[in-house]
Amino acid sequence: MNDLRRSIRIALPSKGLLAEGSRKLLADVGFTIYNPNPRQYRAQIPNLPGIEVIFQRPGDIVVSVRDGSVDFGITGRDVYLENRGANGNILELHSKLGFGKCTLNVIVPESWETTNHIEHLQQRQAELGRPLRIATKFPNLTQASLSKLHNLEFQLIQAEGTLEIAPTVGYADIIVDLVSTGTTLRDNRLKCLSGGEIVFSEACLIANKGRLKTHSETLATATQLLEFVGAHLRANDRLAIFANVRGRSPENIAQLVFQQETISGLQGPTISQVITQQDEKWFAVHLIVRKKLLHQAIREIRKIGGSGVVVSPVSYIFEEEPKEVSDMMSALEN
Repeated sequence: MNDLRRSIRIALPSKGLLAEGSRKLLADVGFTIYNPNPRQYRAQIPNLPGIEVIFQRPGDIVVSVRDGSVDFGITGRDVYLENRGANGNILELHSKLGFGKCTLNVIVPESWETTNHIEHLQQRQAELGRPLRIATKFPNLTQASLSKLHNLEFQLIQAEGTLEIAPTVGYADIIVDLVSTGTTLRDNRLKCLSGGEIVFSEACLIANKGRLKTHSETLATATQLLEFVGAHLRANDRLAIFANVRGRSPENIAQLVFQQETISGLQGPTISQVITQQDEKWFAVHLIVRKKLLHQAIREIRKIGGSGVVVSPVSYIFEEEPKEVSDMMSALEN
């Protein structure tokens, strides 16, 4: 289905951590979902009039975007890669939305004491004298990854539900499954193989490529989503610092700033003179730094003579030409 006359649709996960993260991300960028009846699988975004929200399972979201019945979707990147198909109908607009982080791993019993690296699977298979039986919900990704191992023979068992029990009950030798904290694996006496990470995943934003090419309103919505989501994510790990610094001139202050490791800002510091009744010259310096570097930044500001330091969170960092938008436009030309 690809009716150009229908409303623009975005599919979101119906439940779980991906659902919570999707709602929060959209609310953080001003696109709060209006869903007065939680039993309904449709909703609206007041700040995006004409956009219809549909709630689906993560795997169904990929299928809906792929066949064109939905324009946009937020789902796990692992699910997207597994179900995107080979026809090129889906475009990944943003691969790192900052939540739902996990890895798809090759997992074996702890009792396999000599099997600790992905390259050890060939030896284990030789010892068993038959192909390894692998239970997974991700047959496409598993097949593509493990086929690269020389001389490894394996049989895929596509499974649903809880996979951790498979090696214990014996219907599979190993599993390929998602891992976040690792607690469930330890509880079931399982371990991840070193080098066995198939996909590093988190939530991603996807779109139907055909709709973007043929429907100008859909393309405009994609640009708006990428502008605000990208600006918010760029700002998410940054802080704004304001400080007063003694100096002879803005150029003098800038030279001191550039001699430091962390406080040079995005393109450089913003510096303006402070009007005081003192004989000394003071300048106000505005900097943007990463949150994890705050302590080092404060030390550097004090080193150059800064005082009265004020630190504030940053909500958005808009670029002249957002990379996400330019990447989308380039992909649509192909």
